[in-house]
Amino acid sequence: MAREKVITTVPADEVKQHDAALRPKLLKEVIGQRNVAERLEIAVRASKKLNEPLGHILFDGPPGLGKTTFATVLPNELGTSIQLTSGPALSKPADLLPFLTNLDEGSVLFIDEIHRMPRVVEEFIYPAMEDFRIDIVLGEGMSARTISMNLKRFTLIGATTRSGMLSGPMRDRFKMHEHLEFYSVEELATIVRVNAAKLNTPITEAAAHELARRSRGTPRVANSRLHWTRNYAAALHDGTITEPIARAALDKAEVDRDGLDKNDRKYLETLIDLYGGGPTGVEALAATINLASDTLSDEIEPYLLREQYITRSPRGRVAMPRAYTALGKLPPRQKPDDKQGGTLFE
Repeated sequence: MAREKVITTVPADEVKQHDAALRPKLLKEVIGQRNVAERLEIAVRASKKLNEPLGHILFDGPPGLGKTTFATVLPNELGTSIQLTSGPALSKPADLLPFLTNLDEGSVLFIDEIHRMPRVVEEFIYPAMEDFRIDIVLGEGMSARTISMNLKRFTLIGATTRSGMLSGPMRDRFKMHEHLEFYSVEELATIVRVNAAKLNTPITEAAAHELARRSRGTPRVANSRLHWTRNYAAALHDGTITEPIARAALDKAEVDRDGLDKNDRKYLETLIDLYGGGPTGVEALAATINLASDTLSDEIEPYLLREQYITRSPRGRVAMPRAYTALGKLPPRQKPDDKQGGTLFE
């Protein structure tokens, strides 16, 4: 039988640190999301030719699909600086002032989880986004006065897992709104191969595909699976990741052949065994599993919905036949839910 081909790593002198950063530095290095990357390349080229700041951009989609990666790549493309913060850290307008006043001409301000920014901060940033100025109120009551301060032209990049929670006026102020989709197995396998090379870890084609198949369509998960498998291969073998080693490592991590981990299976087991397959609300599931409802909605459910393990009915989450099969249970018979316009099980 032919030996499995091993993908060689980059030369040692190109790997300056064992834990080299895995994020790409330029748009051409981004794997997957090609339509988004191509539109951003056009926007960057136009910004340079017109000598104007890049228009404000909103990235949305499930966690781990590259929103922060795109935000950090764009300043490199523009040759400018970036400041990073998050919505929960901006509880009042004064929290935003240091970021806005320290911006360079054409630089980038990145706000992660921008949907968690309070409405008062949203309203404070409106004139900054539109006219590159802010209004500061000094004093209180009858003696209060407003000072208008001009800012250097900048680009605001927001990232959110819940764009629907942003107010309409806030969404409208972004010139570009890009939704990131889950990645294909081939794209994830390429990411695994590239990042294994950055980590100076030999990996076979079959092993890269095995990791990709169990990574839920998400690069961040693929990188996590790669790090664990790399440790497993180094600790128990010679450091080379082959397909059998990849399978053994992921089995040890309780990640099944479909990429479901113990939290996914706990979700499905609770929905099926305790709630009879549903329908039931996410708050009830979260309380039973002892996880935050945001964790269920943002990190667990998107993949389960996409792969048809569950569906959402007007009355809550419902387990689909594939969920029963994944747990080795017999799916109930389907019946129409005439009152609610969906499909339930009996």
